[in-house]
Amino acid sequence: MSAKLNVPQREAVHYLDGPLLVLAGAGSGKTRVITQKIAWMIEGCGYPPHKIAAITFTNKAAKEMKERADDLLKNRSAEGLSVSTFHSLGARLLRQEAKHLGLKPGFSIFDAADTVGLFQELLKTADKAHLRRVQNRISLWKNGLLDPEQAAAAAADEFEGAAAATYAAYEKTLRAYQAVDFDDLIRLPVNLLESNDDVLARWQSRIWHLLVDEYQDTNRCQYRLMRLLAGPKAAFTAVGDDDQSIYAWRGADIGNIHLLQEDFPRLKIIKLEQNYRSTTRILQAANAVIANNPKIFEKKLWSEHGHGDAVHVQLCRDDGHEAEWIAARLEAHRFQHRGKWADYAVLYRGNHQARAIEQQLRQQKIPYMLSGGQSFFEKAEIKDITSYLRLLANPDDDPAFIRAITTPKRGIGGATLEALGRHAGNRHVSLFTAAVEVGIEQHLSEKQLKAVREFCQFIVRLELRAAREPARQVLDDLLRAIAYEAALFETLEPREAESKWSNVRDFTEWLAKKGDEENKNLLELTQTVALISMLDKNDPNQDAVQLATLHAAKGLEFRHVFLVGVEEGILPHRDSLEPGKLEEERRLMYVGITRARMSLHVSHCKKRKTGREYRPCEPSRFIEEMGAELKRSGGDEAPQEEDKVAGRARFAQFKALLNKSEGQ
Repeated sequence: MSAKLNVPQREAVHYLDGPLLVLAGAGSGKTRVITQKIAWMIEGCGYPPHKIAAITFTNKAAKEMKERADDLLKNRSAEGLSVSTFHSLGARLLRQEAKHLGLKPGFSIFDAADTVGLFQELLKTADKAHLRRVQNRISLWKNGLLDPEQAAAAAADEFEGAAAATYAAYEKTLRAYQAVDFDDLIRLPVNLLESNDDVLARWQSRIWHLLVDEYQDTNRCQYRLMRLLAGPKAAFTAVGDDDQSIYAWRGADIGNIHLLQEDFPRLKIIKLEQNYRSTTRILQAANAVIANNPKIFEKKLWSEHGHGDAVHVQLCRDDGHEAEWIAARLEAHRFQHRGKWADYAVLYRGNHQARAIEQQLRQQKIPYMLSGGQSFFEKAEIKDITSYLRLLANPDDDPAFIRAITTPKRGIGGATLEALGRHAGNRHVSLFTAAVEVGIEQHLSEKQLKAVREFCQFIVRLELRAAREPARQVLDDLLRAIAYEAALFETLEPREAESKWSNVRDFTEWLAKKGDEENKNLLELTQTVALISMLDKNDPNQDAVQLATLHAAKGLEFRHVFLVGVEEGILPHRDSLEPGKLEEERRLMYVGITRARMSLHVSHCKKRKTGREYRPCEPSRFIEEMGAELKRSGGDEAPQEEDKVAGRARFAQFKALLNKSEGQ
């Protein structure tokens, strides 16, 4: 099983004598180590699969890891093996231990959009920037395990004092709704495990070994959860790379790597430095850049893939010329190497940089896919349908009630909801409960009451069916009953209505299929929907150039990479020039370089358009840091003319090849 592993990989797989940190450089086979270790524990050491838990950061990574572990365990089943995100694990713990926190097992999980609605209500403002700032502050407090009282005591200024008061009101509202937000999925399990010895002992006995992927991306709260679950035996394997820690802005704490050494004096450290992805020249550039950051652990990537092409640095006149150069270079390079479009990626620091490149690729009819766009689950039509599903699972979910009862329109408007909300507030009950209990007749007209009660009866009937019947049948009947398709075509242009209806059908088909495969009813499926960050609708087999931000590209690799807009103010970002943030920007550059397997093209501009004006640009300091072995071009008109001549020559060559093949 471990014949394909190198010496440090094999050591990491077989080490089970205590806490282990695997420092896995880019492209060094960390997923192979994790999956082989799972297989080794089950087949080689007799661990029951249900006693092993692996944690990663995305549903996609968890699914791939589970599939790879299944493939390795040809002679034994991996049934019961837990491979999930931190949030999924936290949700599972909360569902099973809900009573200890005053929650019912069918509590709702509020996503970012739901919580924005709550904050708008609490702050009585639609100022998105202010809402986001308050939301971020509260999120950071939650990840730091501070409750509202502690947040108020720690408030550094007037803004934080007001945010702490909002935090208290927000928590009260969430509990009234029998709901939790994403931060609570880690925070509440940590609080429970730290305060309840019986629950802690139960969960520690369930996990004989814990594996954590992308350890450098953990925040302090996730670290505490990991430490609690690993227990006094400290039976865990943390796999990560301090050089790829690029998520401080969302709470990731690179200091967690230091903490491991402090909290676990017996910690064993194994470095994976052999890179299986890139050529030597690409790795030399990556090593040279990252050497400028202060090091927690010294690590140098090396490869047996040969020297490879020199890293190419292109100076362009402006961002328009940069986009033209990328499109022309892409076409020429693909033709020369007889490659596929999918071999290429264009990576950038910010989404705004994609616009000019997209326009050029469209113009040249080069197929492309854009990563990091709007999540499928964030689309209005999907949120419309999930509001009904959430309500089936938890009738006390007020935001879901409001969205479902008003979508599609059924004659229930703001006045009805306001009267219902006032009565619910006075009685301290949910909107659904207020609608069905005695006494509401005094607050709603006969017509209003009839419409609201009909809706509630419909939800109750559907809930009874959702617990017993196949998910597919209930979903089809739900869509038919609310006439969602007809509502779309009545209110939208045909093309937009068709697109939205197609998305709804894709979603319900996906959910129904999941129900069939996992033998789950609609109520059980609904509780997992809020945890799915994105349904990947891109066809992975599509032959297209990948356009992505550097953050979205982490974990991916491509034969040929174009790293664009590498200028001061963009990479590093103008708001990230103090030492700590600059180090993270350098790690972002390192991530970009190490996505490339065979060739790397880096571009920067003399000037860049901002609004109607052009501003002069300086090449990023990271270009100089890549070392002297760079192939540079551009800077005047000649190279563009050379490109045209080369392009015409290649086109003539292409035509000759075509004529030759037609003549045969």
